[in-house]
Amino acid sequence: MAEKVRLQKLLAESGLCSRRKAEEVIRAGRVAVNGRTASIGDSALPGKDVVTVDGQRLAQGPEAHIYLALHKPRGFVTTMADERGRKCVAQLVADAGARVYPVGRLDKDSEGLLLLTNDGAFAQLATHPSSHVAKTYRVTVRPGVTEEQLGRISTGIELDGQMTAPAKVKVLQQERGRAVLEIVLYEGRNREIRRMCEALGLEVARLKRTAIGPVRLGMLPQGKYRELTKEEVQGVAAGARRSASRKQGKAGGRR
Repeated sequence: MAEKVRLQKLLAESGLCSRRKAEEVIRAGRVAVNGRTASIGDSALPGKDVVTVDGQRLAQGPEAHIYLALHKPRGFVTTMADERGRKCVAQLVADAGARVYPVGRLDKDSEGLLLLTNDGAFAQLATHPSSHVAKTYRVTVRPGVTEEQLGRISTGIELDGQMTAPAKVKVLQQERGRAVLEIVLYEGRNREIRRMCEALGLEVARLKRTAIGPVRLGMLPQGKYRELTKEEVQGVAAGARRSASRKQGKAGGRR
């Protein structure tokens, strides 16, 4: 027999928001169960009770989950709404057939691959600090790059008193006053590549994310999206679980 589930959990699993944010949404009176305004502590029976947020029915169950790969252009912010009136990625997936939310971020001046979903569990798994899913970037820097700078990127740079995780870096192209790098990160600190380059005296002229785990941007046009394959979804989730498991294993081995 199915059991009722706390509303905070239902909202988070739908991809709407985090559990902490869900409490704020419920307290604001924006959530209703079967037409009745909900309160903190309320529960609902998935598949039977009708849960709405701001009058829109909440997506429930794996059959309602969708996973998208978007080619985010420069100039768009990674939010579903912006109080300053800036262009946001919500405009690019408005016809996706469901309300989806970004998995992680790309800053306004960056472009490339961005995942979106309404599966909160998947989003949390892929973005959790212990889930070091590899993210690949093509980065154009000025005025060029030295072996010493490459070495520091690969071994780690101190930002805000904490060393960045080791990264993979290789030179794709080097010419007078300009270099194109491929950088693979295994952590998701805010504006990490730009801040690392700034610390090394490098100017980032262009930053494009080309892959997240097994999901590749490929020839997807700017501003367009596609659905992830079942294998891609499973690959991202499996990679995140392996990373988290390795991290827990290392922590458990310390004395």
